[in-house]
Amino acid sequence: MTRIKGEKSYQFKALTDLWTGSVGGKPDRLITTGLLGSIRWWFEVLVRGLGGSACDPSDTKCEGKDHCVVCELFGCTGWARKFRFEVLDKNGDIRANQIKSDKPDQDFSLRFTPLRPIRIEEWTLLDATLRLIAGYGAIGGKTVFKPSDEPGRQNQVYHRDYGLIEIKQATELNGIDRIRRRELADYISNWRKVDHGEFAWASLQHFWHVKDKYLARQDADTSTFNQVIRRPGPKQRSEQKDSWIAGRRPDQRNNIEAESKKVFSFKNPPRTFGFVKPRLIDFDAMRQRLTNAWGQNGWDFLTGDQIMNQLFAKKEDHS
Repeated sequence: MTRIKGEKSYQFKALTDLWTGSVGGKPDRLITTGLLGSIRWWFEVLVRGLGGSACDPSDTKCEGKDHCVVCELFGCTGWARKFRFEVLDKNGDIRANQIKSDKPDQDFSLRFTPLRPIRIEEWTLLDATLRLIAGYGAIGGKTVFKPSDEPGRQNQVYHRDYGLIEIKQATELNGIDRIRRRELADYISNWRKVDHGEFAWASLQHFWHVKDKYLARQDADTSTFNQVIRRPGPKQRSEQKDSWIAGRRPDQRNNIEAESKKVFSFKNPPRTFGFVKPRLIDFDAMRQRLTNAWGQNGWDFLTGDQIMNQLFAKKEDHS
C-alpha cells in the first residue's frame, strides 16, 4: 500500500469568473466550500465512470469506516476529510475575494495538504478529477446560465458564463503517473457499494463533450439550447433557476427541467457538455440533436470513455 505524504498544488487561470456562493445575491467573495463541493461532485462522476460507487452526500448512508471511496478521501459523518483545502492567490497567500477572469485576478492555486496519509490511488483520482474539470467541465457553486446571441441580452447577468478554468501548472508527486486506469477501477471496486438510483446518470459513462461550440438563444422565438433539450415554445428569458448548481441533483419531477440541467453550454470560450440518461436518451440521439442545431461538420463529439482514455493516456504508456 503506497501512501504519499507531500502536499500537491495546482495553478489555474480563470477563463471566466467563478461563482462559489453569494451574500445578498452578490458573488464578490470566495467561499471555498463552493469549490470543494464542486470538485467532490466531479470526483463522484469519475468514480462512477470507472465502475465504482459514490454516495449522494446530501443524503448519504456512509458513516464512520463504513463508507464509499469518495467519502474515504472527502469525509462523511464520523470520518474526517483527509486533506486541508486552500485557495491561494498568485502570490501564494490565502485568497478571500472572488476569482475573476480579468487580470490580475485570473490566476489562483488550489492546495491539498494531507492531514492523514493519502493513497497514491486517491491522489491519482483527484488529479484526474481536476484535469476533467479544466479540460471538459466547469467548477463552482454556479457554473452556467443560458448563452444568448440576441442583441441587448448577450451581456446580461443571466446569460453569463461561470466556472471555466485551465491548468497552468501542477506539482508532481512520484508514482501518480504509474497508476493505470484498470488499477484504479480495481481499487475503487473494494469500497462500500451504493445504489445510485436516480443519480446513476451522473457518471462519466454517460458524459459527452463538444469543444468550441455553444448553444444559445438567437431571438425571442429561436433557441438552439431549447431545440436540443426539446423545450416546447419560446422562453421569455433565461432565469436563475436554469443555472446548474454543482453537486445539487436536478429536480426529477419536471422532465424538461431535469433534462435542461444535464446540458451545459458556454459561449466564451465555447464549450458544451452534458449527460445522457439511460432509457431516456443515448449518445446517438444526443449527437443527432446537436447535429440538427449546428450542422454536421466542424465539431467532434467525445464520450466519457474517450475522455477517460485521454485522462489516463500517459499512465497506460507504462503498461
